[in-house]
Amino acid sequence: MTAHVLPGAEPFSAPGGPHGALVLHGFTGTPQSMRGLAEAFARAGYTTELPRLPGHGTSVEDMTATSWTDWAGAADVAYSDLAARCDKVVVAGLSMGATIAAWLALRHREIAGLVVINGAVAAGPDIEAMRDGLRQLIDAGTVCMPGPGNDIADPTQTELAYDQAPVAGMLSLLDALVEIEARSSEITCPVLLLSSPQDHVVPPESSDLFAAAVSGPVTRITLERSFHVATLDYDKELIEREAVAFAQLVFIA
Repeated sequence: MTAHVLPGAEPFSAPGGPHGALVLHGFTGTPQSMRGLAEAFARAGYTTELPRLPGHGTSVEDMTATSWTDWAGAADVAYSDLAARCDKVVVAGLSMGATIAAWLALRHREIAGLVVINGAVAAGPDIEAMRDGLRQLIDAGTVCMPGPGNDIADPTQTELAYDQAPVAGMLSLLDALVEIEARSSEITCPVLLLSSPQDHVVPPESSDLFAAAVSGPVTRITLERSFHVATLDYDKELIEREAVAFAQLVFIA
């Protein structure tokens, strides 16, 4: 039986020129949070793909049957399909979408650049305590916990995201993050790193650690007016403008 996709959570795809952009949403979120950025890439003439990751955009019960392997695997398929049609590709991700983007950059060294928006891209000093806490919840039979969605400063905007988050799925994400952090120095492509000082989901220090770890050139932009889901927040247009400009630069490099 095909899962019912929530209105607004549909994937987005747009044909374009010889260069492409893969856009990835976050944990418990949907393409809705990244639709504006994907459309900005498309307007700039880039072949654009914004997939709906497995278990997202339907029901949290569907998400409990998925994990990092499913989400990253789907993104890998989407990237490979896009790369087969394009000369160069940038990958843009929000939160877990940025985690997947970093993972893709380790697998596909030809990626032209990464756009990291409030990314979960470094484990940080508290990661082991967080993993232990999640394991204890799983051992106690807890399936879901309150979700991280809708951290937005602009009261007129709402993220289409689950209000619950699968505990096992969260643990699988943190496990992957530890492995990615250990190899971050192998990322050599240019990175556009956008972060919100007032992020209540991912510690802003994650961006600092990632910037210090990667080997490629890093451009940093501070999103002063936005919370975690900055792509729907007051800095939405800034993100779109800077991401497109970054893509233009790396594509001509």
